[in-house]
Amino acid sequence: MGDELRDLVRKKYSGAAQGVRSGGCCGSGEGACGADLTAGAYSPEEVSGMPEAAGASLGCGNPVALAELAPGEVVLDLGSGGGLDVLLSARRVAPGGKAYGLDMTEEMLKLARRHQLEAGVENAEFLKGEIEDIPLPGGSVDVVISNCVINLSTDKDRALAEAYRVLRPGGRFAVYDMVFPGEKSAFPGEARWRAELWAGCISGALSEGEYREKLEAAGFLDVSIEKTRTYSAGGACCGDGGVSIASAFVRARKPE
Repeated sequence: MGDELRDLVRKKYSGAAQGVRSGGCCGSGEGACGADLTAGAYSPEEVSGMPEAAGASLGCGNPVALAELAPGEVVLDLGSGGGLDVLLSARRVAPGGKAYGLDMTEEMLKLARRHQLEAGVENAEFLKGEIEDIPLPGGSVDVVISNCVINLSTDKDRALAEAYRVLRPGGRFAVYDMVFPGEKSAFPGEARWRAELWAGCISGALSEGEYREKLEAAGFLDVSIEKTRTYSAGGACCGDGGVSIASAFVRARKPE
């Protein structure tokens, strides 16, 4: 089931990158059944000078604005898509810093690299790989960001352990993701593995309690989950009505 869902996600985002679909998880367009969850998340000043197409982040917030990035830091974006958050991060960590983007789809990587050239950003690099097996050495990153991607992983324990591994001591985890309010997922049992709900960033989401437990199990400290907007699952994208789900900014840090 895990491989089947991963292949579905890969096909969906490959299609988005190729322009077959105008939206994706947490976005508008075919297969997304709802409003763009990033509406208003990026100010005109932030995206000034960025390619217009890079703004189709397919995310659920703006992790760059809240990650408190500083010049000289190294940032890694898990599931970097069209590259917007990587390019914005690269601006903030210059001079002396670098931003990496990691994506498993070749089509998204090609799109992100094109956006990088168009934006004239030199201190960014896009890598091919999966968030459960990050192709970077341990202790090489100051900040891990992500935008509505960890919920898509079929092995979140491994994904969070990998984020922990690549962070330097004292490094920060600062991601936007979808969460179910409370301690338990709203999609227990077989319903959680329905392919269309998983690829729509719904049924793969963790509850607040589950997210906290998994981050702490990976070794993280000072976990905080700040819900920024709550929706019915049907209004967010392709879910069943009557279920509440929220976009949230999730923070944690690796011990010194």
